[in-house]
Amino acid sequence: MIPLFYFIILSAILFVIGLIGFLIRRNIILLFMCVEIMLNAVNINLVAFSSYYDSLDGQILSIFVMAVAAAEAAVGFGILIAFYRNKNIIDSDKADLMKW
Repeated sequence: MIPLFYFIILSAILFVIGLIGFLIRRNIILLFMCVEIMLNAVNINLVAFSSYYDSLDGQILSIFVMAVAAAEAAVGFGILIAFYRNKNIIDSDKADLMKW
């Protein structure tokens, strides 16, 4: 059995990669991808602790997080496509105007 420590390290590394990518990138699509990386890091922790403590709570919560992430991606990409059709930009610095 793989020790819990390895999962925590993997999750921390993925979360830091996602956080750094979110902070330094300007492309909105890459920002979505970085958020997904951070959510997957949280899911790894949830499933690892759930397995460690022999409880299904973490796994159920992980499925809920994946469902919320899928809904967030669908709504976010819908907004992004509408924004791109009207403004022809996907740079987050230039996308500060919410009024069309």
